[in-house]
Order: sequence, then structure tokens, then C-alpha cells
Amino acid sequence: MSARSRPRVPVVATLVVAAAVALMIGLGFWQIRRLHWKEGLLARYAAAQNMPPVAFPRIRTDQSLLFRHATAFCLEPVKWRASAGRNRQGQPGWKHVVECRTGAEGPGIAIDMGWSEDLNAPVRWKGGEVSGIIGPDRDDQVLLVSDKAAPGLQPSEPPSLKDIPNNHLAYAIQWFLFAGIAVAIYIIALMKRRREGGAGEAEDGRDP
Repeated sequence: MSARSRPRVPVVATLVVAAAVALMIGLGFWQIRRLHWKEGLLARYAAAQNMPPVAFPRIRTDQSLLFRHATAFCLEPVKWRASAGRNRQGQPGWKHVVECRTGAEGPGIAIDMGWSEDLNAPVRWKGGEVSGIIGPDRDDQVLLVSDKAAPGLQPSEPPSLKDIPNNHLAYAIQWFLFAGIAVAIYIIALMKRRREGGAGEAEDGRDP
């Protein structure tokens, strides 16, 4: 096909670019909606910090009470585990979490009983009543961060709103920029195509 017979705007390429730009703009607005949702969530969590204490939720995946002060009773420690954490001075180390039995039946609860520099620090605690703040745990579960550490440990850093990322505005701006860049690149490509087409037509006009 000669340059003269080529359409000035390629239909298939234009449709592909338009679909991609529409998708990126849609993702940008989706991030804006996520931003409003996250701001509302953070506001609820901030208000929860000043509410009266509640009993630790029976459902470990219930995150509606995050950052609330709560109480619980550990009938019997069942299993200990350690994961990366900080103490109240911000020192990195290991937080020691105990899985507790709370009755004859039920899933039990998880309690962060304190921090140490030693991953394998021996913890001697036989259970009892605990008060603290509800914080996030692994696998989208929640745990109780105890106000008082078990013997031999230091209190762990309490849950903080600063640990919840809120980057949705930056992501939205990023998607809008991607869409703008895609449009600019396509316009440049069309202009180049037009120049090449004009040069081809000029050469055809000079042919004997």
C-alpha cells in the first residue's frame, strides 16, 4: 500500500490507544474513590482511640474494632511466636505473641505480650487478664497489644495510624500522568506519520 492510500489516522491503533487511556483514567478515578474511603477509615480509627475499652472480639478477622482499647482473659497460653517489631522507644527487635485458650471451645485470641532484642527470648507467663490496644495481626487477623509486658520483656510499640499507608492520591496522579503521556506520544506519532505521508506524496508528484 502506498503512502498516498494510507489513512491519515490508523483506526485500529487509535482504538487501542483510546482504550488504554480510558482504562488509565478509570484507574485514576478509582484511586480517588479509594482515597476518600481511606480517609474515612482513618478518621474512624482515630476516633476509636478515645472510646471506652471493649471486650476483645471473638472473631479474629473482625477489624471494625482496630485501635480500640480492649480487655481479654488468657485462660492458658497455647503457643508462642515471634515476629519483627519495635518497642515503645522505636528500637527494632522482636515482638512475642502468644496464642491463648479462652475457654473449652472457640478459636482463642492472640496477644502481643512484649518486645525483646532476642528472637528466642524465654517468656514465662501463665496467662490472666490483659488490657491493651487492638492492632492488626498476620493473615488479616487482629491481636491485642498488651499495655504491660510479660516478665523479661519490654512493652511493644502500640498500633499506630502512621503504619496504615494512604498513597491513593499519588497513585491517582500517576495514572493520570500515564494517560497524558500516552496521548502525547500518540499525537507525536501521528504528526510523524503525517510528515512521512506528505513527503511520500511529494516524491510521487515528481515521478515521471
